[in-house]
Amino acid sequence: MNVSEAVETRRSVRAFLDRPVDAALLRSILSKAQRAPSGGNLQPWHGIVLSGEPLQRLVDHLSGEALPQGRAGMKPEYDVYPQGLIDPYEARRRAVGEDMYRALDIARDDKQGRLRQFSANYRAFDAPVLMLVHMPKTMGPPQWADVGMWLQTVMLLLREAGLDSCPQEAWAVYQHYIRECVTIPDDHVLFCGLSIGWRDPDAAVNSFAVARADLDESIRFEGV
Repeated sequence: MNVSEAVETRRSVRAFLDRPVDAALLRSILSKAQRAPSGGNLQPWHGIVLSGEPLQRLVDHLSGEALPQGRAGMKPEYDVYPQGLIDPYEARRRAVGEDMYRALDIARDDKQGRLRQFSANYRAFDAPVLMLVHMPKTMGPPQWADVGMWLQTVMLLLREAGLDSCPQEAWAVYQHYIRECVTIPDDHVLFCGLSIGWRDPDAAVNSFAVARADLDESIRFEGV
């Protein structure tokens, strides 16, 4: 698989097969991803890779302690989306959510169905591996961008190996519960989770079309 194919086929996968990921393969992918760029070569990314019993322990803890509290239990360390998000960004955010629920045949007024799908985030969509990504709180916007470039590198290398992933900022909203199960330094911010595994090709949630803006909406060429 070349880079273009990896970019074209990468998507946020929300249903995984019950198939383990080889630890040596995952270590090789993450080692290669260390070549990702970062300003001043700071390499500000940190990850904790969970599978098996440690992952199940975290899932059980959130299911028993965090999820029953709903929004009241959410204490994110940062705003996942900007306050007062405007169009076209807010429209894109809403559209992809509605497209997903439509693919799952979950109606707008089916609050229980939507809650079940939301809760699947905290099972890592049944992926066999979850990587929790964190970084020092002293890092600024340029370093957050560095972590994003590293994550994209990881995700494309996963595709090269036939694997899939789902980057989930949703994990950050329950960071205080996660810290009860997983050792994350107090001076670090939990940025996101990355669910990793083998895509379920038959799951509707993995096949709906995800719209992208036309190039001219985002890029202006001058002198080219």
